[in-house]
Amino acid sequence: MQFVLVIHHGTTPLPGMPGTETVSAEDRKAAYADWAAISAMENVAGGPPLGLPKDATTIRVENGSTVRTEGPFLDATSAVGGFLVVEAEDLDAAAAIAARIPQARLGGAVEVRPAAKYW
Repeated sequence: MQFVLVIHHGTTPLPGMPGTETVSAEDRKAAYADWAAISAMENVAGGPPLGLPKDATTIRVENGSTVRTEGPFLDATSAVGGFLVVEAEDLDAAAAIAARIPQARLGGAVEVRPAAKYW
């Protein structure tokens, strides 16, 4: 089953943008390592059309624990930074990958939506 992971940056500053210095060297190094590991996964790729927001599940990591909320990520101050496509057995498996994305723990969130076909 395909899932689309919509990455919301939230309060996470992007490399080269103002505020980057507020992210510790340790957090930056961990984020780069996480992205390298996710990019190397055979079941993760660039993406098809997104499913509808009503079908989304939003993943955050708070105090080291994965928090799952039904519905889209609703934060008008956060920009979508991109998305990934994941081939996963079910929502739980897709959510586990979403929880590894650095933005989930660094002030943003990741929506998990089933991929959809509209045509």
